[in-house]
Amino acid sequence: MKLLITGSKGQLGNELLTILKNGCAEIGPISDAYKDAEVIGVDVDELDITDTAAVQAFVENERPDVILNCAAMTNVDGCETMFDVAMKVNAIGPRNLAAAATAVGAKLIHVSTDYVFAGNGTTPYCEWEPCAPNTVYGKSKRLGEEYVLMQCARSFVVRTAWLYGYVGNNFVKTMLRLGAERDRLTVVADQRGNPTSANDLAYHMLKLALTDEYGVYHCTNEGECSWCDFARRIMEKSGRACEVAPCTSAEYPSKTPRPAYSSLNNLMLACTVGNEMRPWEDALDMYLKNLEGMNQ
Repeated sequence: MKLLITGSKGQLGNELLTILKNGCAEIGPISDAYKDAEVIGVDVDELDITDTAAVQAFVENERPDVILNCAAMTNVDGCETMFDVAMKVNAIGPRNLAAAATAVGAKLIHVSTDYVFAGNGTTPYCEWEPCAPNTVYGKSKRLGEEYVLMQCARSFVVRTAWLYGYVGNNFVKTMLRLGAERDRLTVVADQRGNPTSANDLAYHMLKLALTDEYGVYHCTNEGECSWCDFARRIMEKSGRACEVAPCTSAEYPSKTPRPAYSSLNNLMLACTVGNEMRPWEDALDMYLKNLEGMNQ
């Protein structure tokens, strides 16, 4: 088996590479089918997924069995001012990979986001619910989903949210840094979603890749919380003495509107390969312990 991982230097790409190397994720071991797999990890320096000809040539030359697309422009505010870049990376790139995958008979697993929904729900979104993105980021990611599903019959679109991993920057690392510097923080309490371990997401992507259960999936850690709840758990479990006080989104305005409610329901996982995503608290607690060990 040959796997091609795009965006391999990012949070999720790094987790995929690590799990494949070790044969095990935090949830447990992965299938023996990956034991002798050839893994090719590329980032923008090695392969610009927005370059149609380059993608076609690279995939044709390597002929992977599975392509796992972790490349994306995730800077939500940046997408609002750089429409063309957002559309190229989040829509044209996935389209190029889908076409190339189809040409060589490869499966494609494409990672998407909770931002494809309006973000004004009251119960966790299921996969079948209508998308209504209201940001350039969400719109570009939704178009990428549509291109993948249209152009590659052997595709999986996997939506996730509030992702954190061991490399790069994320909310958890930011809170840890600020918690060590300050006695008190204010964090928005009126936006709710699902904190998600990149390690858990990678594990489920590899489960899906061994099947023919193509389609749209939600994959977030179980349970929901506000950003304030998330921050408080980070401080508590890391031993930070920093108080976390709630505030409203209006008190902490951003250039781009964030979803007020964008929790996802992992229904299709449960109906197909099985939903082993951990409760968000358990995944976060293990992450903090492991991160502390890495920093010692």
